[in-house]
Amino acid sequence: MGDEEKYVLSIDLGTSGSKMAIVSVHGDVIDFDFEAVPLKLLPKGGAEQDPHDWWNAIIATSKRLLARGAVPAEDIVAVCASTQWSGTVAVDKDGKPLMNALIWMDMRGEKYVQQATGGPIKIEGYDPLKLLKWIRMTGGAPSLSGKDPVGHILFIKNEFPEVYAKTYKFLEPLDYINLCLTGRFAASFNSIALHWATDNRDLKNIAYNEKLLKMNGMEHDKLPDLKQSIDILGPLKKEVATELGLREDVQVVMGCPDIPAAAVGSGAVGDYEGHLYIGTSSWIVAHVPFKKADLLHTIASIPSAIPDKYFMINEQETAGGVLTFLKDNILYHQDELLREAAEPDIYKVFDKIAANVPPGSNKVIFTPWLNGEKTPVDDNTVRACLFNLSLENTREDIIRAFLEGVAFNQRWALTYVEKFMGRPMNPIHMVGGGAASDIWCQIHADVLNRTIKQVEDPIQTNARGSAFIAAVGLGYMTFDDIPQYIKIRNIFEPNPDNRGIYDDLYEAYLEIYKKNKSIHKKLNSIQ
Repeated sequence: MGDEEKYVLSIDLGTSGSKMAIVSVHGDVIDFDFEAVPLKLLPKGGAEQDPHDWWNAIIATSKRLLARGAVPAEDIVAVCASTQWSGTVAVDKDGKPLMNALIWMDMRGEKYVQQATGGPIKIEGYDPLKLLKWIRMTGGAPSLSGKDPVGHILFIKNEFPEVYAKTYKFLEPLDYINLCLTGRFAASFNSIALHWATDNRDLKNIAYNEKLLKMNGMEHDKLPDLKQSIDILGPLKKEVATELGLREDVQVVMGCPDIPAAAVGSGAVGDYEGHLYIGTSSWIVAHVPFKKADLLHTIASIPSAIPDKYFMINEQETAGGVLTFLKDNILYHQDELLREAAEPDIYKVFDKIAANVPPGSNKVIFTPWLNGEKTPVDDNTVRACLFNLSLENTREDIIRAFLEGVAFNQRWALTYVEKFMGRPMNPIHMVGGGAASDIWCQIHADVLNRTIKQVEDPIQTNARGSAFIAAVGLGYMTFDDIPQYIKIRNIFEPNPDNRGIYDDLYEAYLEIYKKNKSIHKKLNSIQ
């Protein structure tokens, strides 16, 4: 059979749930399915999900997808996952979770990270000697917010010592899903990167470093062995293959977390070629030919899913999630009568409304910091606000302001991303669920003053990236082949008529942060 008849079962496990897709080895999405997964928000910055919910959703969506028979099951040659990143699952020797997973939003380890990173003298919260070691070896350093696995593991170690003692391995979400698929404990060079415990100076020889582990308060034995994203982890477990109706020789390729998967699936795989992703959270990312860090703005270059490349990582806390908040917490909430009266796809309704509001939302500004921010400021206490409302403003102004506020935050981040790269990022591939909105693409083009290329079928970017990674791992293609398989649905150019209003509002946006951060800190510091 020809290569075009081979397919990958791609897993895209996000915070909202499991998206499963059947994707050809050349990146064509044949069919997909989705199932939501609950999120548990707890006092003092806790954010957890049940790993069993992840796995059950993956099995349920896979079975529904395969039952539809879009392709013959015998033509599926691999399973490959991308998942949410910067989470922690504590498992025993049998691979069973000992507690809920702490996900990327969980900030309860903040004080323990700050104890680990501090010293007699501090620079921006870090002991300078420790900071130099982290940057020199890893390209970054633990987030002071506690939202990465360093904070999670230290939180468990200090507040759940009985769980810590029973833990055989601490796994990223990706590595837990791969364990469920194969029964094998492993992490990829990029899934482990946010543990800030690996020496990444030589991409051909990435390994844990004992000095880094000691600084982080981690034990080597409690972390998994390391592999490349394109490595074949092994065949599906027999019981999984049987339940899904797949051949037992279907291979599981290691895969990677969501951000590096999107970097591949966006088609922007060359150095300095950038993509902007809008899902629940958001990021602006590009592959770069160097390893360095900008800790003031939480930007670092770390190992990519492409084995011989670094990529520049940064993440903004809440992007598409603000529209979910708008829908569930403001416009409809628990009023089922209103919910039933709404159109089935409320996000398309938002698009229609926003398109009829003038650029600048009649000078209403929304700041999207519903759960603090990571990039370009690492600030747990900053919060969202609607600024400059008057009696003349309408619900329509607010809806467009939500879309524009996310774009202003992207512009803020892009300023430092471009300084990090040493050049402008133009054009930018736009992907993720938010990129399905034409009006949001145009808003980003106008606010950023950059050409936006809307990738076709953008919500499947991570699944497409996983399929490409599997295809490379199995020898069907190379990473250099990827751009020819990426389709651009539309190109959005900045409208010069909107330059003035967006420049003015962006300056005001920055002032809102600067002049209110002390108030936010007073109101929202974790006691």
